[in-house]
Amino acid sequence: MKKHILMAIVSTSLLLSGCQSAYYGAMEKVGYHKRDIMVDRVTDAKESQEEAQEQFSSALEEIQALLNHDGGDLEKAYNKAKDEYESSQDAADDVSNRIEKVEDVADALFDEWQTEIGEISKASLRRNSESKLRETKRSYEQLVRTMKRAESKMAPVLTAMKDNMLYLKHNLNAQAIGAIKGEFASLQTDITGLIKEMNKSIDESTKFIASIEGK
Repeated sequence: MKKHILMAIVSTSLLLSGCQSAYYGAMEKVGYHKRDIMVDRVTDAKESQEEAQEQFSSALEEIQALLNHDGGDLEKAYNKAKDEYESSQDAADDVSNRIEKVEDVADALFDEWQTEIGEISKASLRRNSESKLRETKRSYEQLVRTMKRAESKMAPVLTAMKDNMLYLKHNLNAQAIGAIKGEFASLQTDITGLIKEMNKSIDESTKFIASIEGK
């Protein structure tokens, strides 16, 4: 049975309980360990950030098109920009959710790892395992810092987008569009900064996955 199908079956069976420990236990029984789940969740978080990058860039383009509107259906242009803002909010929520899932499995993995180290009787093997745990934790902490830094850049961008969309909703005319043009440069700078931070996080995710898989 393919891995993603297996995960879907187990996830569905545990949906009502909402218990992560039960989920991890069930997955381990079928040979899918926390380390494997960790890799998948970091990969998912990486992909969600890549999608968010594209979405924020698309939103910026639609807002710019609205601000440069010089005739035609103004409300249609506004609705397109509004849809892109809402999609950006959804993308940001997905990024945050993915990061939370990474943190959850990391806590479970490191707790299990530490407990199992105590069960190793040979001192040299125990020391090697402790060293690998410390190394993996350092790499993980760097990963989470970059993820969180990128995540923190989304909120001010979304706030600015929301302010502009609400203002235009109440005053959808050329004069209102002119009033927010001065804020566009700042929004553009913020989104550029967000994309830069996301690139760092994506690169860090790639490095972490390679390290935990031993590549």
